[in-house]
Amino acid sequence: MSTMRAVRVHDWGKPPVAEEVSAPEHQEGESLVRIEAAAVGHLDRTVAGGDFGVKPQLPYVGGVEGCGTVVASAALAAGTRVMLRGGGLGLTRDGTWAEYVRLPEKNLVVVPDGMGPALGATYFVPLTTAACALQSIGRLGDWGVPEVESAADEVVIVAGAAGAVGSMVAQLALREGARVLGLVLDKAQADRLPDGVEPLLADAERAATLGKERPATLLVDTLGGQHLSDRMHWVRAGGRAVLIGYVAGEDATLDLPNWLLQDVALLPTNMMRRNREARKYAEELAPLLVSGELTLTVEEFGFDEAATIFDRMATGDLTGRAVLRPPAAPEGAPA
Repeated sequence: MSTMRAVRVHDWGKPPVAEEVSAPEHQEGESLVRIEAAAVGHLDRTVAGGDFGVKPQLPYVGGVEGCGTVVASAALAAGTRVMLRGGGLGLTRDGTWAEYVRLPEKNLVVVPDGMGPALGATYFVPLTTAACALQSIGRLGDWGVPEVESAADEVVIVAGAAGAVGSMVAQLALREGARVLGLVLDKAQADRLPDGVEPLLADAERAATLGKERPATLLVDTLGGQHLSDRMHWVRAGGRAVLIGYVAGEDATLDLPNWLLQDVALLPTNMMRRNREARKYAEELAPLLVSGELTLTVEEFGFDEAATIFDRMATGDLTGRAVLRPPAAPEGAPA
């Protein structure tokens, strides 16, 4: 094929556009993959906004994650279903929002048996981010909070528990025996929480009560924004707050004297430096997604609906994760 359909960003802060572009050809040392599903995440939206530290050359094909089948590779047999991530995808080279992608062979990971393309394109980030936030960073059951001797003694508040990463954090914490409260915006989000998570609709009155009670030993926060410091008040002295995301705002302010008085550690989750840990957690936990012991909600969209995904991310109206599904392969196309 000389051309293919792809979704490209032409201007910073403007919606991506589905269009016809030149198709990549296989080259020695790299693999050619036909995309079955391409993830659309908050990093993609941040990069497309133009304020990220890495700026692709415009126009560029977005997408830092995806799932597809190998067309040509020296490392893997044709037809092998693989996850694609890393190698500059969607950052320093064209990404996964296309029918075909060429990338270094080391950036292919064989998808677990029984895992479909939509899940294969989206599971890695929420699963591994949640595991790192709870275990490597938050040290669930092993932080030294007074009266906490194991994970079963932890009280975990997950801010943004209806989202993909938040839901995974909640599920993994429940598996370890912790009590989990899920902070949500409304009843509709509360109804989407995993079984066993206690819904927490924190209006002003409830938030003030939580600030006095300080029930949590651990806060895992996917929201960020100016109310982050308020939520840290919900954590008892000696506890910690693990920050994963910033969907509610990129800026937060700490009142330093009161923060020191609260004695709550604020810990960042930087997955760009935790690739080895992430791969270990993925290998260990992905079978639980295939078996259904862990669940991840994925919504599917066509290439022409890419801008819709960005709009729904901005309003918090996206359920779980989103993927772009390319058009059906024409007869005779490589697969």
